[in-house]
Amino acid sequence: MSFSKVYSAQTNLLNVTPVSVETDIDRNTLYAFAVVGLPDKAVEEARDRISAAIKNSGFESPKKRNHKIVISLAPADVRKEGPHFDLAMALSYLLANDEIKFEPEKKLFLGELSLDGKVRAVRGVLPIARFAKANDFKELYVPLENAAEAALIDGILVFGISSLKELIEHLSGDGLLDSAEKTEISHDYVVSPTNFADVRGQERAKRGLLIAAAGGHNVAMYGPPGTGKTMLAKAFAGILPKLTFEEMLEATGIHSVAGTLSETFITNPPFRAPHHTASYVSLVGGGAVPRPGEITLAHHGVLFMDEFPEFERRVIESLRQPLEDKVVSVARAKGTALFPANVLLVAAMNPCPCGNYGFRGKQCICTPSVLQRYRRKMSGPIIDRIDIWVEVDRIQPHELGSGGREGEESKIFRTKVEKARKIQQVRFKDLSAGRQVLKNGEMSARDLVSLVFLEKEVEKVLNLAAERLGFSPRVYHRMIKVARTIADLEDSEKVTDKHVLEAIEYRPKKFDV
Repeated sequence: MSFSKVYSAQTNLLNVTPVSVETDIDRNTLYAFAVVGLPDKAVEEARDRISAAIKNSGFESPKKRNHKIVISLAPADVRKEGPHFDLAMALSYLLANDEIKFEPEKKLFLGELSLDGKVRAVRGVLPIARFAKANDFKELYVPLENAAEAALIDGILVFGISSLKELIEHLSGDGLLDSAEKTEISHDYVVSPTNFADVRGQERAKRGLLIAAAGGHNVAMYGPPGTGKTMLAKAFAGILPKLTFEEMLEATGIHSVAGTLSETFITNPPFRAPHHTASYVSLVGGGAVPRPGEITLAHHGVLFMDEFPEFERRVIESLRQPLEDKVVSVARAKGTALFPANVLLVAAMNPCPCGNYGFRGKQCICTPSVLQRYRRKMSGPIIDRIDIWVEVDRIQPHELGSGGREGEESKIFRTKVEKARKIQQVRFKDLSAGRQVLKNGEMSARDLVSLVFLEKEVEKVLNLAAERLGFSPRVYHRMIKVARTIADLEDSEKVTDKHVLEAIEYRPKKFDV
């Protein structure tokens, strides 16, 4: 036999593309080795890697024979990137050269080969494992380091491979490997190292963060430096409910593709805190080869942006689409990429560059021009998309003493959040098929009409506030969502004027533009 076909796959953005590795050998010519099918540099260099790996696995090197080897990676019009195909290419060559025999159908191979024949870990194994199961592959062969990640998917045999020789012995029946056991996800909540009990005072800020977590609302904290804004944001991640199994798979898959997976799987909501000097591409995603940015890496979790106005203006403005549509659209000359971005934004900022404008204790030293430039970073559309604005004022020295209140506040808050979320899930269970709304913050204007009833007196209060404070239609609807969340926290079926007035209190006052 001089032809063979073996199956592999690669991640394309966050999607998976199946790749057929076809090998043809012509034994009536001088030595040549070609890889076709739009390979990048890493794939082209695989010729030398697999030649050395085959030689060091006990077979004759392809370079010692006078024959022409052509390896085609199909489909030919999709660019192939990375070392995912090394293992499949080596097996395809050995199969075409009659040095090994096995049935390649319904088997999918992933892995980078080192020169001594060892198999190295690759990115994006979890999405590929999900694809393999959905497309009726029976066996998946991955590097040993990736086996636990792939074994999150039930219904497919996963084999962790440490070397090419070991894999060949298994396929030949000389040394069968045990399939990886299904990886069980621990549903124990991993407690955040920062607790609300660590922050003395700031009860109003904690109340605002509780509402934000319960309803999935974006929140901003503003106040002088050193008042606990960063600590509150870190503690905020610890009051969010546990991820569902499907959310765990999505978050883990994203981090696997991006190469930022530091554990087998992600069980807690992700917490991403990019520095304010982060570039536009690092936050939004993209590049010559589009990759997920920080917004996507925070999918199903928290995107914390400290010193919010210090970010580049276009970085801040880029948040408009993900905060509204829960996706990031990255348009490039070669096409458009869509990345998921269902995140909770937690922004923290000082009211001015010196941090003292409008607060007691110290005098602001910023000039009017500096203040104006600082505030112009925050456009009206961005302010509208942040539902809750909480003031974090200075703490008095006597509040910092050892006599302050102690306790597991984050645990108490998380219990309240979980209870409110369950109420919302019951409310949204009868939505039309194809739509998934789990939190109040995700409701559309149509959902508000059908699911949130305001009595005439309550609506009158809201309309009066909207008229006097100049609410845009977007802010008007967001205030109803926040009021509905406040009512859920109090286990109230109706939204009362008290809930609406509290929601209105969370609109920005001192930080105006």
